[in-house]
Amino acid sequence: MFTQERVATNAGLFLEGLLGDEQRKAGWMRAEAAGDPGPWRQQAVLGRGDWDADALRDIVHDYVIEHLADDDAVLVIDEDRFSQTGQSVMRSGAAIHWSAGKITNCQIGVFAAYVSRHGRAFMDRALYLPKEWTDDPDRLEATYVPADVGFAIKPKLATRMIARAIAASVPFKWVAGDTVYGVGNIEQQLRRAGKGYVLGVSSAHVFRSWGKRPPVAGTAADLARTRRSSDWKRLSAGAGTKGPRLHDWCYLELADLEAEQSNSANDGLLTRGLLIRRRIADDDLAFFTTWCPAGTAIETLVAVEGHRWAIEDSFETAKNEFGLDHNESRSWHGWHRHVSLVMLAFAMMAAIRHRANPPPPKKTKRRPPAKAKT
Repeated sequence: MFTQERVATNAGLFLEGLLGDEQRKAGWMRAEAAGDPGPWRQQAVLGRGDWDADALRDIVHDYVIEHLADDDAVLVIDEDRFSQTGQSVMRSGAAIHWSAGKITNCQIGVFAAYVSRHGRAFMDRALYLPKEWTDDPDRLEATYVPADVGFAIKPKLATRMIARAIAASVPFKWVAGDTVYGVGNIEQQLRRAGKGYVLGVSSAHVFRSWGKRPPVAGTAADLARTRRSSDWKRLSAGAGTKGPRLHDWCYLELADLEAEQSNSANDGLLTRGLLIRRRIADDDLAFFTTWCPAGTAIETLVAVEGHRWAIEDSFETAKNEFGLDHNESRSWHGWHRHVSLVMLAFAMMAAIRHRANPPPPKKTKRRPPAKAKT
């Protein structure tokens, strides 16, 4: 990773600082933990040091698979916002966005998390650059954005992450994401790769069935209104901080397609559908487009959608425990270096947690004693 021993040493100290007990993981706090008289060595890891953050991302990627791999894993795509104040408005990608219930200046990072029965960890990341940034050469130069980085919408960043995971033969069966990632190229990409998905869509998204009786056509909201009370099923999307996350769910199978028709790597019949979630407290609705093997139970689709909670919880943990949002660098490479080091710290703890909590051994039935021959 590192061409200079001193940079490698300081990166190791940086990582130890992220894993330490200090509540703030900023430069001065990490420097004090490392025994340095000032933060400049820590800052050099993010700024002046010569090393490739994408190479570290790939190391984290391989490490996560080594420890958490499972064929039924879910790749969860989501974004997080990093509020900026004062002089930090000139940090790479910072712009006015809706964040934490208000309009604020912030950076947006798109992330891919690997969620399996063994644990969860971040696998990939990318800093989103708004159009106002990519159209401003002076801003790009001031924050050291590489010349080949152009404007890309967030779903495009997600397709690149999925493509990297597929190219690396990462074992996963599903992809989950919210409404930002629910339509367009991501669906086509996953169908070609033979991956199932549960992706959020808006209430105005139009669905049509074919080859199914009775025929269905209309917006997601319209179709929800046609459902009878018997069509809904109360299910848990997984365990939350206050117990099972219960909602009412409804699933409509819209079309079946042979695998070869979808250019899929899977064999057999595949089904496109609409999954609807209704909140018990106020009947608020959420909608998801689905793609899965024919005959997939609604319980399975609900469980896949429930995996999105894992990345939200991971964001909170990464901020509270590892300083994900304590980055003081203003540059493009500084953001990616800081976030990649946090991803490594998170993955290390996920691996340790998995090893410290092995699954209970499977119970085996005792054979009855053989009868004595007479």
